[in-house]
Amino acid sequence: MPVEIEPRPGPSAAGRPPERVASEAPLVIGLVNNMPDAALHSTENQFSGLLRAASGNRAVRLRLTSLPELPRSSEALEHIRRGYWPLEELIAGRVDALIVTGTEPRAPILTEEPYWQRFVGLLAFAREHTAASIWSCLAAHAVVLDLDGIERQRLPEKRCGVYQHTILTGHSLLDGVGAPLPMPHSRWNELPPGALQAAGYTLLSWSEETGADAFVREDRSLLLFFQGHPEYEDTTLLKEYRRDVGRYLNGQQEHYPTLPRGYLSTEAIAVLAEFREQALAKRSAALLERFPFASVAAGLANTWRSSAIALYRNWLSFVSARRAQSQPSERREQRRIENR
Repeated sequence: MPVEIEPRPGPSAAGRPPERVASEAPLVIGLVNNMPDAALHSTENQFSGLLRAASGNRAVRLRLTSLPELPRSSEALEHIRRGYWPLEELIAGRVDALIVTGTEPRAPILTEEPYWQRFVGLLAFAREHTAASIWSCLAAHAVVLDLDGIERQRLPEKRCGVYQHTILTGHSLLDGVGAPLPMPHSRWNELPPGALQAAGYTLLSWSEETGADAFVREDRSLLLFFQGHPEYEDTTLLKEYRRDVGRYLNGQQEHYPTLPRGYLSTEAIAVLAEFREQALAKRSAALLERFPFASVAAGLANTWRSSAIALYRNWLSFVSARRAQSQPSERREQRRIENR
């Protein structure tokens, strides 16, 4: 069923109390898109496309928002103004679940980021007022730091590629997910699996190379965490690799980026190795125009898509069931208020 991206409310909606929910009403999902400007549109498409594929016959209404403290260009701010809900208005209404993306870090430690207090408040809202939430990459790191003091650890080089993972058998979120589970990763930091387990998190998928891939914390609201990226499209890692090559060519980073692992064909590796030799021989920003994106992209396959759809389908089923369970108590509370 199509996922409706709901436009931001007009001024007349300000201060309106949360709407009452019929059992057949669409699930309302808030997507807190904190990605940098260059990835703002693609992130919207990735998550809305995955939700669309996973929703089946279930109606989903997607409301876009972002942390307001993030630095943005004027073009990005205008895009957000036209199509995104102000965060305060989104959480003032009815939201069944949240999806919160990461962003590029700017401060040495997460607690010094300009959005930190806003993020902590958003986490408190999610735990108290939603059935479930998904926290992606840096957002996952920020949650476990705030809740349990678990510090992420810097990797010696970027972990980038598609990796195979063992999965926890019997967990409802993994129904229909086969093993080994392929999943893209793209990050410079990781969370120690042992520390997560000691703090009460359940690992859903993991490997020797990536550590914790997906994990969950279940209390009043279900918190699902991904260090990997099930929402990625087939060319997303290639686009990130090209971006990092560009940063090397224009002097923004010292070292030439390593190739994504488990992602490229033998032919693509050879093509990219040839381009690397050219770049190392003559470092120039203009060389990026000759990056062989099209020829490499033609041979890529999205090996994780079916598993990603199953994961999100199971998560939507959980949100729907949890909302149905909460409705009798909500109706009793509404009647109590009306009968005062």
